[in-house]
Amino acid sequence: MAKKAKPLPSLDWLQPRLNLSRGLSLACFVALLLLLLVWNLVFADLHGARTWVILLIELVPLLILAPGVLLGSARAHAWLCFVVNLYFIKGVLAAFDPQRSLLGWTEAVLSFVLFCVALLYVRWRFQYDRKLAGE
Repeated sequence: MAKKAKPLPSLDWLQPRLNLSRGLSLACFVALLLLLLVWNLVFADLHGARTWVILLIELVPLLILAPGVLLGSARAHAWLCFVVNLYFIKGVLAAFDPQRSLLGWTEAVLSFVLFCVALLYVRWRFQYDRKLAGE
């Protein structure tokens, strides 16, 4: 026997949650970009590596998704959930190095919060769109 579908929340319930999750995801996204940029330009000891190469490797995955995230695309936020896991792993690994522990913990926490709020945005956005379509 088929299980009855759970009804979608109302638009009045979804709208403030959409706005909050989108605002938090944008804030965390920009904060992660700035953290990586400032750390590599100011604090990182790159042992002779070219700074622009390191920045390119670290920032390109986020910059590819930036237009979609800035425009509020649910798909871009969904892809962001996949990509941000790499930064979480990098942050956890850096947290165990005494010289980079501040960067590591900050990057891990920022990427974890970004993952959570981007995932919530995707869920609520699709529910909102389904509700608008008359479902």
